[in-house]
Amino acid sequence: MNNSIKLAVFGLALTSAASFAQDCTAPDAPTLPDGATATLEQMLAGQKAVKDFQAMNTEYRTCLEPKIAAAETAAAGDSPGPELVEALKNLTDEYNASVSKEEELATQFNTELREYKEANPG
Repeated sequence: MNNSIKLAVFGLALTSAASFAQDCTAPDAPTLPDGATATLEQMLAGQKAVKDFQAMNTEYRTCLEPKIAAAETAAAGDSPGPELVEALKNLTDEYNASVSKEEELATQFNTELREYKEANPG
């Protein structure tokens, strides 16, 4: 790859990494109902909130993917520089954190659902 192409890719990756917070916004996790005291309607609303969060989180990761790819391409060059390496790490960390957040929310909702079922047998 010639130097001008490397610099263009590098600039794209840095621009993307620097602006990803503006372009890609991680959704806030919803507050879940307390399964031990919630009504059926509250549990259904909680389930919908989880599904909506999962959809928004998928959109967020889809937004991050081209930025990560551009940073990876630039970082694969001869001398990517510490700024690019840090930008790639930050983007990857954000992506992975969104996956973890989604898994934690699903686990928490399942716990609340079990508590709801225990409090409302039958």
